[in-house]
Amino acid sequence: MSSAVQIIEPKGILDGTKAGDFRDNIDRSIKNGVQIILVDFTNVTFMDSSGLGTLVLSLKTVRNAGIKMFLCSINEQIKMLFELTSMDRVFEIFDNREEFEKILSSNAQ
Repeated sequence: MSSAVQIIEPKGILDGTKAGDFRDNIDRSIKNGVQIILVDFTNVTFMDSSGLGTLVLSLKTVRNAGIKMFLCSINEQIKMLFELTSMDRVFEIFDNREEFEKILSSNAQ
């Protein structure tokens, strides 16, 4: 995968206590000059409203920096949270990393 893509893989529960670490990863990615950030939720077991708020703030930050951010591999609980808050219309979400990579490679051609 291109060095222009940064994959962030949070683990466990994404809530207010993990917000700082997540934001640090986003800030580091921006400073490293990536063009695309993929947040892979494969290892996230639960996300609350604080975690969602962190994602929304991160999306605003990366967009202001001219970077694209995508999500993949969200579980059913997180999917329901996104649907209830209509955030599934704000974030571009892929079923898994392979689907993201397929779209990315087809756009590169």
